[in-house]
Amino acid sequence: MQSINMELVQYSELFLLIAAFVYTAAFMLFAVDMIRSSATIRRVEAELAAESMTERQRVSSGAGEAPRDQAPHQDAPSEELVDEEMAYLGTRRPFANVAVALSVLAVAAHAFAVASRGIAANRVPWANMFEFLTTGALVVAAVYLLVLTRKDVRFLGTFVLGLVVTMMVSATIGFPTPVAHVQPALQSPWIAIHVSLAVLAISLFTLTFAMNVLQLIQHRRELAQAAGSTKSGWQFLRLVPSAISLENWAYRMNAVGFVFWTLGPLITGAVWAEEAWGRYWGWDVKEVWTFVIWVVYAGYLHARATRGWTGNRAAWLSIIGFGCIIFNYAVVNVYFPGLHSYAGLPD
Repeated sequence: MQSINMELVQYSELFLLIAAFVYTAAFMLFAVDMIRSSATIRRVEAELAAESMTERQRVSSGAGEAPRDQAPHQDAPSEELVDEEMAYLGTRRPFANVAVALSVLAVAAHAFAVASRGIAANRVPWANMFEFLTTGALVVAAVYLLVLTRKDVRFLGTFVLGLVVTMMVSATIGFPTPVAHVQPALQSPWIAIHVSLAVLAISLFTLTFAMNVLQLIQHRRELAQAAGSTKSGWQFLRLVPSAISLENWAYRMNAVGFVFWTLGPLITGAVWAEEAWGRYWGWDVKEVWTFVIWVVYAGYLHARATRGWTGNRAAWLSIIGFGCIIFNYAVVNVYFPGLHSYAGLPD
């Protein structure tokens, strides 16, 4: 068995720390963009409302009716702030753009940290909960940036980067694990396929979780507006697509994530279990919860596609599925003994 390259391990830990700090800076800039955008929208609406009031007073004072093509402004800006297909509209958002650039740098440093840890130990770098969380955070951030190349999902930046930072903090504080060789059951080529597919699925489910939470908030705002409420809530939501658009995109991404979850934890997991323990299914607690997650997302996809479950019901079912994922990795891995107890924590 080859020795561990401790010098490379130190570089891995250094770049992981750098990535965490850069992610935090990007998260803060996304938050500033959200606050600044809300303030800008409020200011523009106030200016347009004042202009509209002045125009009405001028018309009512007998200065003549306004021409048809110069009707008084509405109380809200007519400029479209967001595209329902999440296309870029050219809205100036410098803080968000800098946050995206920092996210790219953080992903680069993060990728080096994860890769160097694997090279140092001469194995895939996701053999315990610390490595799974750090690798998962990398994939979540990378998938988010990949989606950004096609769709304007900068409105998700605060939520996605917040989850990434949370995952990295949880890995460091909750699952600190030094680099070491893995137990025999994990010394298999299947670990690369099995875990990588699971990480891809979870990264997509993380993005859809953020979209579903925003969907619920946006839906409440839209109901208030339909009822004639003068309180428009968070002005930042003007930069977020409608609730139905968020739901549609979350559904598409959940469908892709469901395919990855089916191929990864279920199918390749069963094949690997037969190779390692001589059976495809043994009702181990981790296997049970993997199946529970599959059932919840299968139910979500089926209910929305064939039973007309749309709106808040679909969003809550998707959120419940993500909650099951969190329980599976944060609780089952740590507190439930079984054949899949690979958290890496001391007894």
